[in-house]
Parts: sequence; C-alpha cells; structure tokens
Amino acid sequence: MIFVSKRKKQEIENSLAEIAQRKGQSRYAVSRLVRNKLGMVGLTIVFILLVLIVFANLFTKYGVNEQNFTVKLQFPSAEYILGTDHLGRDLWTRLLYGGRISLMVSVVAVVISLGLGMILGSISGYFGSKCDSIIMRAMDILMSVPALLLAIIISAALGTGPINTALAISISGIPPCTRMMRSTVMSIRDNEFVEAARATGSNHLRIILRHILPNTLAPLIVISSLSIGGNVMAISALSFIGLGVQTPTPEWGSILADGRSYIVEFYPIILFPSLFIALAMFGFNLLGDALRDALDPKLRN
Repeated sequence: MIFVSKRKKQEIENSLAEIAQRKGQSRYAVSRLVRNKLGMVGLTIVFILLVLIVFANLFTKYGVNEQNFTVKLQFPSAEYILGTDHLGRDLWTRLLYGGRISLMVSVVAVVISLGLGMILGSISGYFGSKCDSIIMRAMDILMSVPALLLAIIISAALGTGPINTALAISISGIPPCTRMMRSTVMSIRDNEFVEAARATGSNHLRIILRHILPNTLAPLIVISSLSIGGNVMAISALSFIGLGVQTPTPEWGSILADGRSYIVEFYPIILFPSLFIALAMFGFNLLGDALRDALDPKLRN
C-alpha cells in the first residue's frame, strides 16, 4: 500500500479541481465563440486565407517567379485569375506565396513581443516595487514613439529582410504585451491559490510558471490574434517604402510597391494585394474581438 501525506493529497486534489475548472471554462468559451456570428465570419476568413496560403501549390500551376513577357499587365482572365504583373508573373500565385511571408513575419513578430512581454510583465506585476517602476518607465519610453515610426527606425538600422522586419515590428509590440501581462498578474498574485502555493514552500519561479501564467492565457490569446492583423499592415507598409521584404521575394507590401507605377493603366496590381491585406486584417480583428468576448469572465453571467 502506498501512503500519501495529507499535504501531497491536498495538492493533488487542488490540481484536479483546477484542471476540471479549466475544462469547463474552455467548453463555455468555445460555445460563446460559436454563437458569435461576426467571430465566425472572422474565423472563416482566416481559415480560407490560411488554407490558400499554406497549400498555395495546390491552387496554382505557375511558379512564383515564372515570367512570360508576352502576357505582362494582362487583366484577369480564365488563364490568369487575377491577371499578371509588369514582368508577366501570375498575380494570383505571387499573392498566395506572398501571404506566406506576410503571415510568417507577423507570427514571428507576435511570438517575440509576447515572449518578452510575458517575462517583463510577470516580473513587474509579481514583484512590484523598484522592478515595476524600472520596467514600466522603460515601456513608457518605448510607447512614446509611434509604433510605425519606431519600426521604420529599427528596420533602417537593421536592414531589410523577413527576420529583420519581424524584429523591427516586434519591438513596438512589447509595451502593450508587458502592460497587459502586468495588470493580469497583479490581479492574480494575491488570490488564495497563490497564497496557498507560497504557504507550501513553492519558490517564486514555480508560482509564476505553475499558478500564474496558466491563468493569463486568455488575454494572451486575444492580444495575439489582434496583433497579427495589425502586424500584417505594418509589414506591408515597411515593404512598400522599401524597408521590409524586398523583391523578388513576394510579399503583399512589396507587390504593391512594384505596381504603384502602373496604378493608372493597370489597377489589378494595386487592387488585389490591397484586398488581401484588408481581408487578413478584417478576419483577424473580428476573430480577436470574438475571442475577447468569449474569454472575458465578466461576460459569463
């Protein structure tokens, strides 16, 4: 027979109760999300875009840089769904493959900003005092510079390319993530289960990783989905002005930059990349708003 101490038994019971509670909350959040019509519209847009972009080779028969000068600046037709650009490249193909770059850079930027924001926000919110003051003043300094201007400065310093663009975009996303994480941790750190963990001898790192961070997932998911759409716009803006992803690498902003000289005589090269950018932002913003409503505990009653 295996004997378990009362303290260990209580910890196991608390863990099981916590897991059961999270499962119940997850099911409730999913049901609220499904009932949100605008959220379902956003999810549908995001899903379709992801399928087209991830499996781009299944939806086009042309190479991403395949040129045919005999059909350059051709309007949409049965052969070329969205027409061709000034080098005779299929615009539909370049937009699909360009979406991979746009979304990949956007996701990498979100991961970097969330990772650093989680670390700084957890330290600031949990320990408070001088750590809180130093970190928050640093975030205030970063937030005093407009996000796009800060991204332009960093991108100009680091140079062009997908990785440098992701780094430039991510820096401006750190302060909002840090402030959100700080406020969430501050609302959790004095709860009874955190006090119980301290009473049982858990160190600060274990308390943060085991008891606090799992309860911050909801706002992290929301800010991630909202940030992806905004990052797509920022990446396209940097590429458009020559500080982001450069041609011949396809990216929605760089495709727009290539086509601005032909805007009068050939509108598809401006119209369709703009539509892809707008749809991505619209879909992720609708999904982010729906996730915020579904995961907000104040709306559960």
